[in-house]
Amino acid sequence: MQNELAHRLARLRTALGSHQIDAALVGPSADFRYLTGHPASESERLTVLVVPCEGECTLLVPELESPKFTDFPFGRLDRWRDGDDPIDLLARRLLDLDARTIGVNDQFRAGFLLPLQERLTGRRFARISPLIQELRIVKSPAELSLLREAIARVDAAWARFCAEGRLVGRTERQVARQLSEFLLEEGLDEVAFCIVASGPNAASPHHEPGDRIIQDGDPVVIDIGGPYQGYYADMTRTPVAGTIRDPDFAAAYEAVLEAQQAAFAAMRPGVPCEEVDRIARDVLATHGLAEAFTHRLGHGLGLSVHEPPYLVRGNRAPLCPGMVVTDEPGVYLPGRWGVRIEDVVVITEEGAERLTRSPHDLLALP
Repeated sequence: MQNELAHRLARLRTALGSHQIDAALVGPSADFRYLTGHPASESERLTVLVVPCEGECTLLVPELESPKFTDFPFGRLDRWRDGDDPIDLLARRLLDLDARTIGVNDQFRAGFLLPLQERLTGRRFARISPLIQELRIVKSPAELSLLREAIARVDAAWARFCAEGRLVGRTERQVARQLSEFLLEEGLDEVAFCIVASGPNAASPHHEPGDRIIQDGDPVVIDIGGPYQGYYADMTRTPVAGTIRDPDFAAAYEAVLEAQQAAFAAMRPGVPCEEVDRIARDVLATHGLAEAFTHRLGHGLGLSVHEPPYLVRGNRAPLCPGMVVTDEPGVYLPGRWGVRIEDVVVITEEGAERLTRSPHDLLALP
């Protein structure tokens, strides 16, 4: 892992140099974990990684958090105590580096950035999250291994629910609680999200589980996921509670599955992201459902649950080997129901590989 972290920092330095940025400030975020190997909590206490274009890195952390970072091998670990002025410490470090142009990632808090700018007059500040995103967008073999493990654990939790769980007569909240228990028991770091949306609630793509009692015949959109060692899994299935009663829903389900499979078949290096989205949308249009598909086809997945690349109209960037994306078309009819089917896919040299293994068949669960 240390060699991989060193490689990431070296690539960031190269990117900084090519954009004439003298030093980067990376606050607690997926970017921070990507570059240090450690998660860090965002809080009112300043934690920041300083990466100069040349010279050693500095990790400036509150003293009470410092035991987490004692193995940081790529520069100096500077601790500050409550009562110190960490902005002053950071400003002095940047002055020592003679940093004239300073990059900040999106998660570096304004409450720290604005006072720093006041103390470093005459310096230029630039946004560097796009540069780091370009580093993160193609996953290494080690990252792909962790993503596979995360997804396998979500698959296992879903298989358990299909075998042991129950929908009819339970509230959405009760179902979400059981699914969350299974996800944790299968080894996820945490449950990042657990959408359970039944009947008309399923027409809201990001519905929060509530106290609605699931009825026989209700479609139920179930979107579950979380990280394993920091890397996220994300999966959606839409079973029916009890008995499949609505032929319109069954037809819409098959249309969404057809759109998902068509999008997957189109994924390969060089294909623009927006083209994959268009292909799925065109399939739904043949079934008269294009207007009911209200969101992008998919998003990247890694140390964040939503990250580039985005499979959406207007994104002409090509897919590349090592990118990991979701494939999740959906149809939502307000007042009636919704359906979404979501897998995680990695782009390969030859095409694409579906990492999610859970079956796609329309299920009727008791």
